[in-house]
Amino acid sequence: MGQFDRTLEYIDQLQHAGTAAVVCEKLLGITSDFGLTALMAGTVPQPGTPAGQQKQHVLLCDWPVEWLERYVARNYVDHDPVVSHMKQLQAPFQWREAAQGVRIDKSSGEVMGDAGAFKLRDGLAFPLITLDGQIVMVSLGGEAVELSAAEFGLVSLVSTYAVGRAMQLHTAATTTIDHIELTPRERECLKWAAVGKSEWEISQILGISEHTSEKHLLNAKSKLGAVNRVQAVAEAIRRGYIS
Repeated sequence: MGQFDRTLEYIDQLQHAGTAAVVCEKLLGITSDFGLTALMAGTVPQPGTPAGQQKQHVLLCDWPVEWLERYVARNYVDHDPVVSHMKQLQAPFQWREAAQGVRIDKSSGEVMGDAGAFKLRDGLAFPLITLDGQIVMVSLGGEAVELSAAEFGLVSLVSTYAVGRAMQLHTAATTTIDHIELTPRERECLKWAAVGKSEWEISQILGISEHTSEKHLLNAKSKLGAVNRVQAVAEAIRRGYIS
């Protein structure tokens, strides 16, 4: 079975889950094969938000309870380098990139050190955008995370789809946005993006310029209400534009 067929099989499992809790359970059943055993998704509270109100921002959670309590009690959200990195970078990334990409001060070092103590030494994170325009931060973690480039793409897409599906069930919505219509070229570009092709590779396959392929993908992303390419592909699969 090819990588993309495997991805679609996972997505089909998630689509048939009837509750957000089951979606999370099925997602972690998939990602645990790659060392990702815990999930957290939520909006980011404003700096200085009282600890008692921070839990209201949590949308989905399968995180060690003691770690969640400590994270909230010590206001780690204001010092977490992974959260800071998500605010700056729209594409999925591994936690280790966040630790390398920002200046680690005493507070952020404490966050990463404490996470490691709860067997959350590395992970994968990305932002999603909700129907009302809020940015949802999604983070999966584990003790020993090993992902090839292809597996990183698989986990990113499946996780994006899963969190979107769980949020859809949580709000009891049948669709995340009103009906939209993608052009044939936009669908083609998304299809090739789904199997990991770059804008340049897509342009060569379709016989168009790289600028044109990039424009088609940007238009599709905008129509689908996506914050990044992975979310656009996940939403296109959900709506049946890619199969």
